Amino acid sequence: MLVDRHTGEILPRIGKPVYEIIEPASQKLLSNERYHQGLLSTLEAADADVHRLLAQEYDRQQNTLQLIAAENQCSRAVLAALGSVVQNKTTEGFAGARFHGGCEVVDCLETLAISRAREVFGAQYANVQPHSGTSANQIVLMAILEKGDRILSLAMDQGGHVSHGAPVALAGKIFEIEHYQVRPDDFLLDYDAIREQAMRFRPKLIICGATAYSRTIEFARFRAIADEVGAYLMADVSHISGLISAGVHPSPVDHAHFTTTSTYKPGGPRGGLILMGRDFDRPFQAGSRTIPLWERIEKATFPGFQGTPYLNNIAAKAVFFKEMLGDEYRGRQARIVENAKVLAEEFVRLGYDVLTGGTDNHMCLINVANLRPRRTAASGSGMTGLIAQKSLEDCGIIVNMNRLPYDRHNARITSGMRLGTPIVTKNGMSPVEMQMISQLVDRVLAHVETLSEREYRLDPAFADGIREQVHSLCLRFPMQ
Repeated sequence: MLVDRHTGEILPRIGKPVYEIIEPASQKLLSNERYHQGLLSTLEAADADVHRLLAQEYDRQQNTLQLIAAENQCSRAVLAALGSVVQNKTTEGFAGARFHGGCEVVDCLETLAISRAREVFGAQYANVQPHSGTSANQIVLMAILEKGDRILSLAMDQGGHVSHGAPVALAGKIFEIEHYQVRPDDFLLDYDAIREQAMRFRPKLIICGATAYSRTIEFARFRAIADEVGAYLMADVSHISGLISAGVHPSPVDHAHFTTTSTYKPGGPRGGLILMGRDFDRPFQAGSRTIPLWERIEKATFPGFQGTPYLNNIAAKAVFFKEMLGDEYRGRQARIVENAKVLAEEFVRLGYDVLTGGTDNHMCLINVANLRPRRTAASGSGMTGLIAQKSLEDCGIIVNMNRLPYDRHNARITSGMRLGTPIVTKNGMSPVEMQMISQLVDRVLAHVETLSEREYRLDPAFADGIREQVHSLCLRFPMQ
């Protein structure tokens, strides 16, 4: 079967079928079902150590509260695609233009994934090959920028991502970076200030999107700024792409020249995605040639940045994009936001300093350094994000420390704690459980005695008691 890479239409094949299965006389071929059946049993027989560690990780995920905003939980169907024979195929290039033979089936898989991704996000173009969200960002940067070009992006310590131009990352080493910030009084984006900064700095690329920003991002205002200064706009929506797909958050696809996302944060397999809307065929001057912008992105993907795509991940992306088109997934996105709002409201009620006073998306950011007085040893200090994360993990509650805007602590300690609701929502938890979770978190942090910025004491018997309550709650809402 041949498939048109852009339309998804099946093309007729002329002549005899390429493949004919011949069963050996001495051995019966395994069917597809039999070949893939019992993979875990096969692993256990081949490598008991790895099998044991996978079992332990399953138990950890099942029996603790997963509240990291950057994590999600993929379906068993996605896991099946990841562990399939498609992983064996090697090729370079794009569907219909490969550099290896034997690509008839994987061409169909990639084209199917592209078609579904375009439908999910209302895009004109989709590139499903990036290995990660960071790879997707770097592909865009390498496609349209030259060494030393200017990028304006949200600072990492203000809620941005390392790949947006942090000094330690590739972009920060190759391009001239200037960062915009949130307002110090309410921690919200100041679009007028961003415009003034862009007018002065004159970047070639503006990046919007964040990893730690709990309010709605106004992509249309970013595009207006980009147009005024003659810049491209890239929207990295890794954290909120699931919400966008369901209409729970405004979409950047027809505002940004490029929209990038990881595919695991919204609940799919590891990987990245590049989307383009109305600008997909915008002319781009590549040396002496003028090509459409989408073609420039593909050339930057291969051979520019990556070699062989992870075809098993692409198959899993296709499965996930079909899930995203379903009513269950779309309805869940609204419940994710509802749960996050309740979680934030409960923490405010309990006296916590919740950044921006609440949330519009899936995450809640808390300044734990501003907690009401807690137990502190004479030689100790106040609560830090590091201590909050570690003490809660002792009790089976998994969150992550997070540096906050204008944080007095460094990134290894932080003043912040970030919580997200995608996984607990997927497993069926409701606002009632969000109230329970906020109370459990509060009880733990109330019993922590801080000894320093990194060290603390927590009564083991108390921690065991909280862990039992967490385990009981998790048993009521098993992994889906």
